[in-house]
Amino acid sequence: MKLRSSQQFAPAETHASLSTGQVIRMLRDLKGWTQEELARRCGISATNISLLENDKVDIGKKRVERLAAAFDLHPAIIMFPEYEARAIAKVA
Repeated sequence: MKLRSSQQFAPAETHASLSTGQVIRMLRDLKGWTQEELARRCGISATNISLLENDKVDIGKKRVERLAAAFDLHPAIIMFPEYEARAIAKVA
């Protein structure tokens, strides 16, 4: 099998948008944390983490700031994933 150089491929385009809840779950999974672990790290209850991940409640400024601090990233990455896909990929 012949390998091609990376110069022969165009970068992938975004085909799906993510909700804030999906981003939180993805970041948590990339860190290998349970909802309970994330709750401990950010001071938001595991019940509320679940509600956020399932898009059942709005995130709000204070929650996004706490989550961003726990993940050690800028809050915009959680709030606006369609604009911050590269930053999300760096977490992995």
